[in-house]
Amino acid sequence: VLFPKTDRAGDSILEPLCFPEQHEPSPCPGLDCPSSAPLACLFCPESVPSHQKDALLKHLLLQHKLVIADVKLIADLSQYLLYWKGRFLEQPVEDFCSVMKTNSTGPVEKQENYYLLCDVLPEDRVLRENLQQKRLEEVLEQQQKEREDTTFHRPCMFCNDEFTGNRSGLLNHMAREHSFGIGLPDNIVYCNQFLDTLQNKLDSLQCLYCEKTFRDKITLKDHMRKKSHRRINSNNRVYDRFYVINYLELGKTWEEVQSEDDRELVEDGDDDWSDWQAHPVSAVCLFCEHQSETMDQIYTHMKKYQKYLQLCILCLPADLHFYQQVKLVNFIRRQIHQSRCYGCDEKFESRQDVLQHIGTAGHVMNLPDMSTWNQPQYYFPTYENDALLCTLSDSDEDEAGANMSHSDGVPVIAEDLSNLRAIKQSSVLNQLLKHRGACS
Repeated sequence: VLFPKTDRAGDSILEPLCFPEQHEPSPCPGLDCPSSAPLACLFCPESVPSHQKDALLKHLLLQHKLVIADVKLIADLSQYLLYWKGRFLEQPVEDFCSVMKTNSTGPVEKQENYYLLCDVLPEDRVLRENLQQKRLEEVLEQQQKEREDTTFHRPCMFCNDEFTGNRSGLLNHMAREHSFGIGLPDNIVYCNQFLDTLQNKLDSLQCLYCEKTFRDKITLKDHMRKKSHRRINSNNRVYDRFYVINYLELGKTWEEVQSEDDRELVEDGDDDWSDWQAHPVSAVCLFCEHQSETMDQIYTHMKKYQKYLQLCILCLPADLHFYQQVKLVNFIRRQIHQSRCYGCDEKFESRQDVLQHIGTAGHVMNLPDMSTWNQPQYYFPTYENDALLCTLSDSDEDEAGANMSHSDGVPVIAEDLSNLRAIKQSSVLNQLLKHRGACS
């Protein structure tokens, strides 16, 4: 057992220290987030406010020689202390705690007994599990309220769009339009506090992933886009309280729960993969938000749902290689998303208006000049996990075999043709032909 260290001012360091966040998150019940009930000493009338947990732990250590193990894993410290305060009035502390004697080889008068209260004791373990279960029920109840809440109102952190009704609208928008996903809505709890925490970081010009601070919003925006830092830092424990998985099992983080699940699958599995089925990749229509599990269904949809629209990918110019096709698809998607015709660049009020225009104006195959869309920015998908891009064929590879069949008898000419006549005159083959003519 490691006893707490003491610094020069005499203050005890009762647990590992963390650097403070630049902006404290809004208070909410949950992990490392105390309730409003005061914390009572187990042996005397002393009590402290809930946010002064360290002060009480120091008091227990210095005044009563008691250490509580794994305090961070206790779901409700106030209720935990009240329970043991009552039990210590009924029986002596030695009946529940492990006793550790300091300076055991020294004089008796210099020896001191310290007491460790931990979940090795079955009663303590049951208490911690009950408190954990109670907190889980409260978290699930809160999550259910948020799932059913229709009064949600909040602007997007990355654009000027505002969302009302249900939180899923905003979360899905940020994932779809800005490639920023914090997880499925059903996995998140205390959503408003979570978004407040993220907004505070952005307002303080701090990257959400690497957490570096920048001089202005434009620099921060460019950094997050170019570095693909449009995601949160999973190693930042501040975010743990906003994910339901962290409340499921006592004393385990989501990484531990996930790794255990993976281990069980490996240990319990066998070599028979016959019943394994891959999760279908959802493909999205090039023009609307319709999704299908296969590209064939998407092709059928695009001919059936919009009779005047043809899938541009099926009619791509034959001479485009793979990366040019990728850039063209990303360009079309971005134009449609911005309610702009990709053929004439005219702007409209809505996506439906631009689709109507493309059909009536006959701009389906009115592709702009290659210089418009053959730009490096369109290497990056407009939508994350765009299955449509995976169906593109690499014309370079397709044409390689055809080119090989026509290559017989075609001479290979060097790239440097600046002095082609001199090359022909000095050619070894030319000299051999002259020599052969002379001999005949």
